Amino acid sequence: MNSKITVIGAGSVGSTIAYTLSNQRIASEIVLIDINKEKVEGEVMDIVQGTSFRDPISIIAGDYEDAADSDIVIITSGVGRKPGQTRLELTQTNVDIIKSITPSIVKAAPKALYIIVSNPVDIITYVFTKISGLPENQIIGSGTLLDTTRLRFALSQQLNVAQKNIHAYVFGEHGDSSFVPWSCAAISGCNFDDYYESMSAQKELEPVDKKGLVDYIHESGAVIIKNKGATFYAIAVAVCRLCEVLMSAYDSIVTVSSMAHGEYGLEDVCLSTLTLVGPNGIQGKVPLNLSYDEVNKLHASANILKDIIKQLKF
Repeated sequence: MNSKITVIGAGSVGSTIAYTLSNQRIASEIVLIDINKEKVEGEVMDIVQGTSFRDPISIIAGDYEDAADSDIVIITSGVGRKPGQTRLELTQTNVDIIKSITPSIVKAAPKALYIIVSNPVDIITYVFTKISGLPENQIIGSGTLLDTTRLRFALSQQLNVAQKNIHAYVFGEHGDSSFVPWSCAAISGCNFDDYYESMSAQKELEPVDKKGLVDYIHESGAVIIKNKGATFYAIAVAVCRLCEVLMSAYDSIVTVSSMAHGEYGLEDVCLSTLTLVGPNGIQGKVPLNLSYDEVNKLHASANILKDIIKQLKF
């Protein structure tokens, strides 16, 4: 594709996104920007030296002005989560960082679609939406996209069925208050509970521990950070898939974070529900008939985020 993607932040997440993009045919130009000039130049040198095995691509270590005419800007800047630290504890530091870079990148690329990856992603998406001056359809938080892939992986292991056949989602905050709306989960069009009951009669299946699955989603990031220091492979693949969606001819439905305007009774908060996304950015929210309990969980997640936002300076 003839497209230009700028990645801001050359830490583990940003550089892995740039590397993953370099191995796909989503972008013909990649700009990697970071305050640490030596680090970003080293990352680009390492990435570009492997591109002889693919179609020609331009990858540079740049500054904000080099982001001009970008189709997509991916923001990963921020302090990474430390072992034992929650995403919400990072908040004010990373809000200050997003405040410092927003004027420069928006001036350089006012028409780009923006993917916010920096944590806590829902709050950073909210702040960027409020301070950037950009139309809301151009701003997409990665939200529970990664959480949803974690859920589908775990379910595929338990059910021994391909992840592409699993239509189950994670809603709410990208964090400990997220939840799975099981009432809307399906396996290739079949209600999840009906599928499990039917297939259990035909082949041996382990009992599905729904609470255990949600715990797995909530704890995966912390376990990975404890074991290897940071999470970056899975989120990089998820973000690159989102780039592909944004560069496609048609809209797709994904769980990403964006501003709520009355959906499920929510206002003035960014969190994840099913969202229609495509080449023109966010095109709307896809309503699901959530149960009473699920709506309450969504509101509880939103209230946690709102309580943090009230304490921020931006």
